[in-house]
Amino acid sequence: MFVKSRDLGPVRHLTLDRVDRMNAVPVDGWDQLRVAFEEFERSDLRVLVVRGAGENFCAGADLGDGPVPLESLETASDSMRRTGAAALALHEITKPTVAAVSGVAVGAGMNLALGCDIVLADKSARFSEVFVRRGLTLDFGGTWLLPRIVGMAKAKDLALTGRIVDAAIAEQMGLVARVVDDLDTALAELTEQLALSAPMGVRAIKAGLHAAGQVGFGEAIDLEGTAQAECLVSDDFAEGVSAFFDRRSPDFKGR
Repeated sequence: MFVKSRDLGPVRHLTLDRVDRMNAVPVDGWDQLRVAFEEFERSDLRVLVVRGAGENFCAGADLGDGPVPLESLETASDSMRRTGAAALALHEITKPTVAAVSGVAVGAGMNLALGCDIVLADKSARFSEVFVRRGLTLDFGGTWLLPRIVGMAKAKDLALTGRIVDAAIAEQMGLVARVVDDLDTALAELTEQLALSAPMGVRAIKAGLHAAGQVGFGEAIDLEGTAQAECLVSDDFAEGVSAFFDRRSPDFKGR
C-alpha cells in the first residue's frame, strides 16, 4: 500500500510510503488517498495528519522513468477525475487536517499539503508548483488553493515559474503556518491541542472559512449566525463554559 494508516489516540496518521520515489503518487495512489480521507471523515477520530515516509513529503504524481504521455484524452480525463476526487475528499473533511512537511513537496504534493488546514514544515522543506516545467497546469486543487493562501500575484509567480521556495520563504509567503526545528515534537503538541477542540465548533469554523471567498459580508454574517446558534444550544458549549468557570480543560463530545 502506498498510503499507510496508523492511529495514535484520537489522531490518525496517513503516511505516503514510497521512499525510493520521494513518495511520488502511483497510478492507484489517488484512489488510496480518496478512500483514506473518506474513511477518516466517517470515523470518530478527531485529527488527521498527512506526512511522507523518510526525508520527503511528496514529489507529486509519479511520472515513471521517462516520457509517458497518456494514450488518449479519455484515459487522461479518467486519471484527472481520480486526482480531483482525492482532492475533493480532503477538502470536504470537517475535522482538522495537518500536513507535516519535510524535504520536497512539489506539484500535486505541494497542493496536497496546501489542502490541509495547517501546514507544519521543518527547515528542510522545499515547495514548488513544478507543473509548468513539465508542460502541465496545476491540479489537486492548486488553482483554487494557491491564490487564496498567498494572493493572486504570488500565486502567479509560483505557478508560472515553477520556482522552488525554501521553508523560510514559504513561511513568509503564508504557504506554511510554522517552520519548526523538531517536526515530530511540534506535530505532537499541535495535534494534542486540536484533538481537544470542540468538534461542532471546528466544523462550523472550517465551513465558514471555506465559504469566505465566495460570499459577501452579509451572507457571511448569516452563515455565522446560523452556525453559532447551533453551537450555543449544544452540550459542547455548556461544557466549554462549565470548564472555564471550573478552571479545567473541557471534555467536548461533539454534540
